[in-house]
Amino acid sequence: MGRLAFAAVATAALCVYGAGSARAEPRADVSGELSGDLRERIVRAIGEADRPVENRFQARRRARDAAEDAVAVLRSEGYYAYAVEAEVSESDPPRSVVAVAPGPRFVFADPAVEWTGEAPDQETRTEAIDAMELEPGTPGRAAEVVAAEGRIVATVRQSGYADASPDPREVIVDHADDTVRPTFRIAAGDLVRLDGLVLDTEGRTNPAWLAQLRPWQEGDVYDPEDVAELERRLLDTGVYDTVAVALSARDDVDEQGRRRVLVSLSDRPRRTLELGASYSTLEGFGVDSRWSRYNVLGRADTLALIARLSELDSRIGADLTLPHWRRAAQTLHLNAAAYRNETDAYEETGLGVGADLRRRYGANSFVTVGASLDVTRNNEKDARTLSSLGRELVIGAVFGAVSLDRSNSILDPTQGWRADLRLEPTYIAGDESLPYLEIATQGIAYVPLDSQARTVVAGRLKVGSLVGATLDIPASRRFYAGGGGSVRGYAYQAVGPRLNDNTPRGGLSLIELSFEARRKLTDRWGVVAFVDAGSVGDDMTPSGDNLSVGVGVGVRYDLGFGPIRADIAIPLDADKRDGAFQIYLSIGQSF
Repeated sequence: MGRLAFAAVATAALCVYGAGSARAEPRADVSGELSGDLRERIVRAIGEADRPVENRFQARRRARDAAEDAVAVLRSEGYYAYAVEAEVSESDPPRSVVAVAPGPRFVFADPAVEWTGEAPDQETRTEAIDAMELEPGTPGRAAEVVAAEGRIVATVRQSGYADASPDPREVIVDHADDTVRPTFRIAAGDLVRLDGLVLDTEGRTNPAWLAQLRPWQEGDVYDPEDVAELERRLLDTGVYDTVAVALSARDDVDEQGRRRVLVSLSDRPRRTLELGASYSTLEGFGVDSRWSRYNVLGRADTLALIARLSELDSRIGADLTLPHWRRAAQTLHLNAAAYRNETDAYEETGLGVGADLRRRYGANSFVTVGASLDVTRNNEKDARTLSSLGRELVIGAVFGAVSLDRSNSILDPTQGWRADLRLEPTYIAGDESLPYLEIATQGIAYVPLDSQARTVVAGRLKVGSLVGATLDIPASRRFYAGGGGSVRGYAYQAVGPRLNDNTPRGGLSLIELSFEARRKLTDRWGVVAFVDAGSVGDDMTPSGDNLSVGVGVGVRYDLGFGPIRADIAIPLDADKRDGAFQIYLSIGQSF
């Protein structure tokens, strides 16, 4: 019944769309000798009408409106000696017609910059002229004139003249030689040097901490990128609803002519409570909660108490995040937790503490170092006897990680690449000492197949190795594959070696490969076809032997900030004891 209702609604929508499309017609016909590109622009500007004209009066009015649209296009494209006539056909019913004779295309000649008031230094004047980027002889488009003026002003401001602004420009259209001669008049103002910060709103933030975030020294020449970077640093903390950073007024200067930077902050609510729930036919129910308190220490800090209860993993713990710790763009994260993990491969109960320091470079690239200490009780099956094996262990680790992101979006990338590398030396103390080095690296690439990126090919490769380890290390520390973030089509931990009773055993090396072809059907809806493959090996050198492959399709619905995805995947390895298919729901692309 539900599918019938959906089909009826879809059919009705298509009928309405089809009927609307059938009634739509151009507001006016375009006649005249025009290049294909120019004609297309004029037709697009004139647009369509939702109903036909009823008399010659309506046709004449529609033709006049369409002629004005055609003139706007011609002037914007550099055709200033045009002839445009609004006409009405003799047919019945009458049709609106715009007759267009574009004439010659005018070109730029002698672009210049004039300074009103005191001119800036010679270097800035030279950079402003270069910023015009108006080559003599190129089409004299109106949009190029406006864009050139914007580039000039931006260049002057970047040179330290923060109050630079355009005065009315002069553009001479010379019909004698078919040229456009623009002269830009710019008021540069004074060279600005920066002073300290002023927090001009009340709140929980400590002004002394805020002052440490400025990316300039007192007396430095103004750079708009420095002001933008300060705003980014404050927004990155996640504890403010709004952030505004601006120069003080022109007359607010000290004896050295320096101007202060004003910062306005709006604190987010002091506390938040987040609740979540999940369900999977394989992993069962899960509930999550997170209670957060912000800016307790007056330095944009976040203190969070976290609890999760599920059939696979449960934990309760606390996190403290200190952004811009000791220096800007550097975050210290401290955590402690009690946890219990119950999977097909092992059971693990433990207490753990950890700390890591993350340094940001650019917008989305990071270098992280950290350390962790866990005291655990592990229960797993002995590979030979299949009897339960319990071990009490102390596990210490340090790590270093590099993450580079050159993609164009966090949740829905269409071009660029990402790369990650993590090295984690680990020492396990218990019945015997077990030192090893975990290496994991991943690369992802996104390639658009058309200019609008409506079709995108994405690929992912992940490789891992436990160097110096043997299968005597706890099962919880081995590699596994399978599941929504790994090899779709297979259950969690289902890819790789198994014991004689079908318990996942894990391994010392890992290879995962994914390939997706993504196609946007509308602004909101898209479809995906994908192939995933993975292999877990007994040797520490990844070999890719015994790859398990899953294939599937999915749909995407764009929420504006990122897509909701729904995937269905089928395992191709008949030896695995999985269901006929797996379904995955999540926010964001799979990788």
